[in-house]
Amino acid sequence: MKLFPELQTDRLWLRALRADDAEDLFRYFSQDQVTEFYDLDSFTNCEQARELILSWGNRFEQQEGIRWGITLKGDDRVIGTCGYHNWSKEHFKAEVGYELHPDYWRQGIMSEAVHAIIQYGFEQLELHRIEAFIDPMNEASRKLLTKVGMQEEGLLRAYFFEKGKFVDASLFAILQTDRTDT
Repeated sequence: MKLFPELQTDRLWLRALRADDAEDLFRYFSQDQVTEFYDLDSFTNCEQARELILSWGNRFEQQEGIRWGITLKGDDRVIGTCGYHNWSKEHFKAEVGYELHPDYWRQGIMSEAVHAIIQYGFEQLELHRIEAFIDPMNEASRKLLTKVGMQEEGLLRAYFFEKGKFVDASLFAILQTDRTDT
């Protein structure tokens, strides 16, 4: 991947994040309800959003991951992001991550976006396995992952150390061979 791939769905345009998207990201990353199950504390200034965009951009340049900005078609404001990290080319797998501004929750936007990147991951990145680790208490993520065809594989006790404490993780995954949309 030399050029950042843009993806389109019926309602969405997934594109590269730009420095001028920092205010959009700050707008929702500063809300505790967004970061409740995230491995970051709520943002207190826009510089934190700029640093996150830069970090995701560096991962793409190093071919270690990819993070798309989610926009509604016809509106260039970023309302969320989704993408891959912990990309292991050797093992043909990557971990999916995402977040969305609360104003857009429960509208099917994230399932539409994640479905598109799963398709991209299998078809373009040649992944065999796509994983997601979520907090077991995060019912919205559980429903989303199930909706896009991922299966819960188990509970990993005290798997992450986040925000000063050990937390469990529920592991979800989908394999190339599980796909029903091919």
